Amino acid sequence: MDNSTPPGEAAGAGDGPGLSGPDLARAALQAAREQSAARRKALKKKGGKIRPRRRRGWSGPGPDDRDPQPLGRLAARIASEHGWTEHLSGGQVFAKWSSLVGADVAEHTKPVALKDGELTVQAQSTAWATQLRLLQRQILKRISDGVGRDVVRRIKVQGPAAPSWRHGPRHVPGRGPRDTYG
Repeated sequence: MDNSTPPGEAAGAGDGPGLSGPDLARAALQAAREQSAARRKALKKKGGKIRPRRRRGWSGPGPDDRDPQPLGRLAARIASEHGWTEHLSGGQVFAKWSSLVGADVAEHTKPVALKDGELTVQAQSTAWATQLRLLQRQILKRISDGVGRDVVRRIKVQGPAAPSWRHGPRHVPGRGPRDTYG
């Protein structure tokens, strides 16, 4: 709009009565479009680049990375980016032990450690340790079907153990804390 247009009237409507309401809005929009087109033409003549206005993108009806994500999906993506999937699938062996081997076997055995594809399982009695050694192939197949292939390649079965003073994989030879007993 130029400065010569009286307030309440749109540009180009000087010969008729004053516009109001929707007609005034339409006239103002038309004037803005004409000014914008005139600016574009002037920029083209000067050799300037016309950058289209960037509109804000919306995710729309489908899922998008900008939408809130379920925690499980985020955790899986972080684990795969950092290379933790092998360790996490090993942890699933411990979490799903009873469903992988069956309730009866799980009642009398427990997984102790998983290192380099070797699962160490401790049995409640020597009879259950022997039974577990006989079922070793079926258990390996169930674990590979339930958790993933090559997570567990071997099973090491241990029988019942007496209480141990050792904690962890390393120790110092000698009697240690028991040397004061006599």
